[in-house]
Amino acid sequence: MNKVFKALADPTRRRVLELLRQRPMTAGELSEHFAVSKPTLSAHFAVLREADLVDAHKQGTTITYRLKLSVLEEALLGFSQAFGIGAAATPADQTDVPGKEIQP
Repeated sequence: MNKVFKALADPTRRRVLELLRQRPMTAGELSEHFAVSKPTLSAHFAVLREADLVDAHKQGTTITYRLKLSVLEEALLGFSQAFGIGAAATPADQTDVPGKEIQP
């Protein structure tokens, strides 16, 4: 989970994930959206791959990236459950939430 949050900590990587949510894209297509060098963007892709947030498929000299949404969902769900947030939270976990009434 730490690798996922490290990857999400950077706004450039978050934007890459937003773009990939629309559809799989090549590295070239993604680079059109950023004013950074190709080596810098490549380093961002490496962090996203290390966190298992994207899948990279190389065909010839072209690399196509695809978002692995299930990995992101699992990390966010695990994080929320660790803090008692969301559907997994019990009423006892919600006693200190301002404005939150506990239903019997």
